Amino acid sequence: MNIAIIGYGKMGVAIEKIAIERGHHVVLKINLDNMHDFTVENLKKCDVAIEFTEPNAVIANIYKCFEANLPVVVGTTGWYNKFDEVKSNCLNSNNALLHATNYSLGVNIFFELNKKLAQLMNNYPSYSVMMEEIHHTEKKDAPSGTAITLAEGIIENIDRKTTWVNRETTQQNELSIISKRVNDVPGTHEIFYQSAEDDITITHTAYNRNGFALGAVIGAEYIVNKKGIFTMKEVLFN
Repeated sequence: MNIAIIGYGKMGVAIEKIAIERGHHVVLKINLDNMHDFTVENLKKCDVAIEFTEPNAVIANIYKCFEANLPVVVGTTGWYNKFDEVKSNCLNSNNALLHATNYSLGVNIFFELNKKLAQLMNNYPSYSVMMEEIHHTEKKDAPSGTAITLAEGIIENIDRKTTWVNRETTQQNELSIISKRVNDVPGTHEIFYQSAEDDITITHTAYNRNGFALGAVIGAEYIVNKKGIFTMKEVLFN
């Protein structure tokens, strides 16, 4: 495949390395220093785009890929309040979008484990539940997109939780997500179930960006020549 990387920072470099190892070609690399190269004409030379930028730029980047009829894998988070609009645009223009709050294989397994544990814990209200997520100081959004996906998995399966908040809370219906930003932490997510008798904790810890990058490239391989909206669940588990 010929790949465009939109957002050629640390993640973009990791994606490029893995893409080349898997036999692909990165023919377009866009960052703030060469935005003049980010054109529909150049995008049309590619088979797929992988987008890792910032929440305030991602929507325009997606639409430019759609204009070029280029499938796009989106790794940026913090834009899901506009998801319905983007989905409608994608389907109406007969394009392809793969979206995920996290592309790591381990995290996607963790998503499923989280849902299953929440289903089991729904019957045991003596356990409180909360979450903590830790990321590097360069991360722009809080809570992380991964934490939000985990929270949604809990809320869908535990009747006593109806919403999440990004702070400590004593409200029974609220799920607390505590966000911390620490230098050089790729990403850690912990979910705690606590009772007077014992605790149950599940944790996912990323050691580097390679897991995210590999998942994004696998996603790019999957979405080429497809139309519609896809997630990593289709890529990994179907």
